[in-house]
Amino acid sequence: MKTKITFYRNQLGMTQEELATAVEVTRQTIISLEQGKYNPSLELAHKITKVLKKKHIEEVFKL
Repeated sequence: MKTKITFYRNQLGMTQEELATAVEVTRQTIISLEQGKYNPSLELAHKITKVLKKKHIEEVFKL
């Protein structure tokens, strides 16, 4: 799965660690998501979308 997590995270000046803490996962999970090596649960995708200040999951995650 492709994501725009890195792009939106950088726009907000947020580190991987800060995002991980905000959505209650490890930094390694964020790294895996950004590299497209891990598909998040719907709940995690929703949390990330909210923290990145986007309205729709589809803005952040692409199948």
